[in-house]
Amino acid sequence: MIEKNENHAAKTLNRFRLDGRVALITGAASGIGLATAKAFHEAGAYVVLVDRDATGTHAAAESIGENASAAVIDITDEHAVNNKFAELAKIHGHLDLLVNNAGLAIRKASLDLALEDWNKVVAVNMTGLFLCARGVARFMTRDSGGSIVNTASIMGLSGGGLYPNISYQATKGAVVNMTRALAVEWAKQKIRVNAVAPTYVKTPFIAGLMQQPELIARIEQLTPLGRLAEPEEIAAAILFLASPAASMITGHILVVDGGYLAQ
Repeated sequence: MIEKNENHAAKTLNRFRLDGRVALITGAASGIGLATAKAFHEAGAYVVLVDRDATGTHAAAESIGENASAAVIDITDEHAVNNKFAELAKIHGHLDLLVNNAGLAIRKASLDLALEDWNKVVAVNMTGLFLCARGVARFMTRDSGGSIVNTASIMGLSGGGLYPNISYQATKGAVVNMTRALAVEWAKQKIRVNAVAPTYVKTPFIAGLMQQPELIARIEQLTPLGRLAEPEEIAAAILFLASPAASMITGHILVVDGGYLAQ
């Protein structure tokens, strides 16, 4: 009986493994992206860290070691995305996983937000995400299909916020519905598309907010679990959605917010 239980436990754990899979992770030079790359690597995947920060991306890939490499591209450049993804598919023979994590926030009130700034956020958070999803889907041709996980936000599920951030909220709302639309469209190709919607996470992305103790205290007060998230906690949720453990899940938005939106 003990041996049977051990075998069952091992089989269950194996469903969280990514052995033999090639994973592309955007915005991977730091924060959630880097934490996700490390989690995927530990689960057995070959990870390609994608970012426009050449120095940071190469350093991040080197910190992981074997079965990791850097791809320095601007995800808003259609030709760069298509060419790099085709090159990676040729090198590895297949592409299996994509984490669309690259993001940009320009925190300004609507009446103060220049069109140029609006377009910059749209280009990264919405258009870049679409270009990467479309680019990788063309190479997810194995019998097992593929899995895409997008990084949305609690701000994409709520119009409220502690400060004006219209372009970020609008584009993250688009990520939520794009995730659902692609999940339906690509289901017959065995490509699952899901998203995580994190709360405020302790990463360089919110470095400016971290310098405002009163704002951080307010966030903690509004969060039932009483704290901000760690990048590894978001990475764990992404790993679950990408893994065979979530094989019957697609079109889902997994909120990771310590109960923030449950109120």
